[in-house]
Amino acid sequence: MRKEAVFTVSNLYRDDMNIYGYRFGRGDKSACIVGACRGNEIQQLYICSQLIRQLKELEERGAIVKGNEIMVIPTLNTASMNLGKRFWPTDDSDINRMFPGDKNGEITKRIAAGVFDAVKEFSYGIQFTSFYIPGDFIPHVRMMDTGVQNPSLANLFGLPYVLVREAKPIDKVTLNYNWQLNNTSAFSVYTSSTDQIDEESAKLAAASVLRFLTRMGMIRYPSHSGYIATVLQESDLASVRTDQGGIYRPCFKPGQEVRRGEVLAEILDPFEGEIISQILAPAEGIVFFAHSQPLVMEGAIIYKIIRRLHQ
Repeated sequence: MRKEAVFTVSNLYRDDMNIYGYRFGRGDKSACIVGACRGNEIQQLYICSQLIRQLKELEERGAIVKGNEIMVIPTLNTASMNLGKRFWPTDDSDINRMFPGDKNGEITKRIAAGVFDAVKEFSYGIQFTSFYIPGDFIPHVRMMDTGVQNPSLANLFGLPYVLVREAKPIDKVTLNYNWQLNNTSAFSVYTSSTDQIDEESAKLAAASVLRFLTRMGMIRYPSHSGYIATVLQESDLASVRTDQGGIYRPCFKPGQEVRRGEVLAEILDPFEGEIISQILAPAEGIVFFAHSQPLVMEGAIIYKIIRRLHQ
């Protein structure tokens, strides 16, 4: 294992912030794994730390296939983590909305440019990231429809679902999108938590990456076969929104089956405690995403449901 600073943020009054990359094996730039871009992505940081530990052990046993280099960057944003903030401390900018970056721009654009220079030549890119709405997912691999995506490769992770979604204008400044434009096969892996460590889904996510690396011939690892993934389009998901704001009481978790008309959640008056709204399931299916915070605003997305095929 070789640890190196792939980019350094200089600081006049405190220690410099180094973004570290951990390299395993030597040869072609085969796979790069990137963790937390945001300060609350603790689960994503944790998964990368476990992968670094496992890859170090594999390398010591000679299980990195000759001619392959694998790099793991556990986080791009220790500054926000140290302060308990999701975005960059001084201006609330999102590093994962700054790619491919600008070496002469604002600090988050400089970070993105420096990191992208270090990762852009890898054949495969894997990013552990989080959703813009706080909540939990069924573990899955997500790909943007850029015209060059390959869902069959995403199946090699062995996670239950692969979601292909249309790229929106704001997505064009993400790491995943720019990786794909640079001829890197890019995948975003979502787990069941963000700002808390969920051991079960962390192990599942780490195992899925090792399974992918094994199936692509980069490592020798006795992985289990995993799932035969169901490929979804974003149109297969039904979004459920609140009609009132207040205290949020969920009734279902990701992975649970739900029938049309069942009560998905209750909204309580925050002062009087009375139920002011019951949110009903609009379709029969499986809960793919569930909002996780105790308060909600009116019109917020609280669930995404995988519709049954006959719906």
